[in-house]
Amino acid sequence: MAGQFDGKVALVTGGGSGIGRSSSLAFAREGAIVVVADVDAQHGRETAQMIKDAGGEAMFFRADVSRATEVAALIDALMSTYQRLDFAHNNAGIEGMRGNTVECTEENWDQVTGVNLKAIWLCMKYEIPQMLKSGKGAIVNGSSATGLVGSQGVPAYVASKHGVIGLTRAAALEFARQGIRVNAVCPGAIETPMLQRITGGDQQVLNQVREAEPIGRMGQPEEVAAAVIWLCSDASSFVTGHALAVDGARLAE
Repeated sequence: MAGQFDGKVALVTGGGSGIGRSSSLAFAREGAIVVVADVDAQHGRETAQMIKDAGGEAMFFRADVSRATEVAALIDALMSTYQRLDFAHNNAGIEGMRGNTVECTEENWDQVTGVNLKAIWLCMKYEIPQMLKSGKGAIVNGSSATGLVGSQGVPAYVASKHGVIGLTRAAALEFARQGIRVNAVCPGAIETPMLQRITGGDQQVLNQVREAEPIGRMGQPEEVAAAVIWLCSDASSFVTGHALAVDGARLAE
């Protein structure tokens, strides 16, 4: 496989399914070596195997990215194998339990913010020093359209995704003069396993979600992956600290 990222190494967390899988495959199509990280070993290995079957190079590493020791081990393994890190899509995330701000439990709050926000800080904490060694790198953090506006019934999720954008902007400012670009991607309603869990697979609810999109349909994981690739490419060389909505104009209303 050959493309604009030949010889480069990309890390994708939460690469076992949904947007993470599509992002992993997209990096591979552009010629990158892809390190797929996921807490779900079965699906993470499947993604890596899909890349290999298509003629690319990939490695799977099981990691709970909300734990510092596991993130450190992931980056150590990546660097000992490939000696470089050019791109990172910090995508791992969970939706948590539904319930309003009063109903949200401390356990749910800690779990959701741990995976959705703390993990992104941990990933950047260990990724950026490796990118600094080569003087260049691009990071795309996984936020959400609900990181840009409020939403009822998932307060921990909304807070964590807003936090990702703030963290992204802070890191972008801190390392802008050192060749590291940091952006966030903010998907709207995307047809992923997470959306199926949120809606319970209820066709009526899915139809309502679809009808709420000004573009008249839900997005596909590949469309978010395309935005991630652009944010990592030289085509976006003057873009950093940005939260890019990929939402079919939902937030334009």
